[in-house]
Amino acid sequence: ALVGGGPGAPDLITVRGARLLAQADVVVTDRLGPVDLLDDLPAHVEVVDVGKHRDRHPVPQDRINEILVDRARRGLDVVRLKGGDPFVLGRGGEEALHCAAHGIAVEVVPGITSAISVPAAVGIPVTHRGITTSFVVASAHEGAGPSLDGLRDAPQDATLVLLMGVTALGRTAADLVAAGRAPGTPVAIVERGWMSGQRVTRTTLSRAAADAEAEGVRAPAVVVVGEVVTVPEHVARLLAGSTA
Repeated sequence: ALVGGGPGAPDLITVRGARLLAQADVVVTDRLGPVDLLDDLPAHVEVVDVGKHRDRHPVPQDRINEILVDRARRGLDVVRLKGGDPFVLGRGGEEALHCAAHGIAVEVVPGITSAISVPAAVGIPVTHRGITTSFVVASAHEGAGPSLDGLRDAPQDATLVLLMGVTALGRTAADLVAAGRAPGTPVAIVERGWMSGQRVTRTTLSRAAADAEAEGVRAPAVVVVGEVVTVPEHVARLLAGSTA
């Protein structure tokens, strides 16, 4: 079973995902997602940690694929536990194809993607009536290329959600401005959404890199670009007014 574990809080995994996890003989897990749930597994369950870190992939993807096939061929119930949703920049499709190529059927269990849930953790909707009705999700691991590709045919007011974008944030922000996004466009960088140490840094495209460096922003983080970033401020003002 290819299980999306959600953004990190243990109670944000789906009911089906939790049931399959409880029945597993083997869990092949990333470093993100509801890893606290692993502490509740029975002692006989084999837990294989294949989590990737920036610039350090101790278990390459080819080896992960081999582990899944090997354990399944032994007749074991295998759960591949991923953070977020396995089919949103999670390489879940690659793993499903590899298993299928070796005659192994895979049940896919969707998860709550960090692209939507991490902004929501700090009150930011990716769409909002009167601001935008669309959003683009892209990996920014290698800069703004995929982001610009996604935005090319999107409405000018579309929210941009960047995953894996901390390292190349300066270059990405500069490229977005060069492509026509206003330098003053609001930006929110949400670190460790739904996990301990959650933090949000609010800035603009022109100041994103400098502010991120000044605040010591670190991965994992989701970067949100667009006017929807201002919605929590409006909510706070309304709440303050109602209690005044």
